[in-house]
Amino acid sequence: MKGLYTIVLLCLSNAFMTLAWYGHLKFKELKWFENLGLVAIVLISWGIALFEYFFQVPANRIGFKGNGGPFSLVELKVLQEVITLLVFMLFTFLFFKNESIRWNHLVGFFFLVVSVYFIFKK
Repeated sequence: MKGLYTIVLLCLSNAFMTLAWYGHLKFKELKWFENLGLVAIVLISWGIALFEYFFQVPANRIGFKGNGGPFSLVELKVLQEVITLLVFMLFTFLFFKNESIRWNHLVGFFFLVVSVYFIFKK
């Protein structure tokens, strides 16, 4: 159960982080964001990223073997990276419809998933 909680929390944390890192690229389409300077956009993104920590820190604490969780640090990091990629791709397809995936992206994603297999192999 701790493994599932960890994965759900990592997905939530990545949703906020992806919005903070890339969401501002769509802000210019919103009327009240169009005249904001870079400092204001950075502060807004930083505020969004704060929520990422509300999920990321508990995910790592719950999931880490040293705290009774099922994952080693390496396993947590690899999970984080794959979840980041999945959340990013979902975000891209939903909000940046002009982006496309090419064959080399798919090959790269495949190797990332294969890396998860090897990291978790006992």
